[in-house]
Amino acid sequence: MSNLTTAERKTLLQIARRAISQQARGESVPALELESLTPRLQQTGASFVTLTLAGRLRGCIGSLTGRRPLAQDVQANALAAAFRDPRFPPLQTVELATLTLEISVLSAPQPLSYDSPEKLTAKLRPGIDGVVLQRGILRATFLPQVWEQLREPQEFLAHLCVKAELPFNAWRQPGIEISIYQVEKFKAEPKPWQIETLCQGNQWG
Repeated sequence: MSNLTTAERKTLLQIARRAISQQARGESVPALELESLTPRLQQTGASFVTLTLAGRLRGCIGSLTGRRPLAQDVQANALAAAFRDPRFPPLQTVELATLTLEISVLSAPQPLSYDSPEKLTAKLRPGIDGVVLQRGILRATFLPQVWEQLREPQEFLAHLCVKAELPFNAWRQPGIEISIYQVEKFKAEPKPWQIETLCQGNQWG
């Protein structure tokens, strides 16, 4: 996974913010002009967009595998996190000025081989690895950022099982598939002048 330039990071943040702002105000969100973007942003990529208000989660939606240009993936996931995360009501315009937006660009998930629960926990790298846990059609993931709240591998995996609608100790049982990935993450904090910008109907970025 090649690192994005500072300019590419800024572009992705602007794409996400603009799309959220437009939809919140009831405007249509135009398709991206991919030819105007760098080759890296036109390449297939997977991302997660996380929204927070005053440090509390407000929405998080993403893609585990790349299936469309990275810029389009970020735009789509930003809209989904803001307006279609089933855990939260759709974002309101009044929330825009205090919204923190974080983008995580994912590497391709890689299967993790292990032959015991103890070896599984020993192989995981807290704060570095995102984890995908799957049994049959049930699947869930935690981004590496989740290690900040769940620091012990056993606790991390137990909560991930619950997220996948599996028993909390399912990770210790046969039939569980584990993959890991890493992310490049970057965020934009809210700025006081965004309130004025939004009221004027200009680009939010």
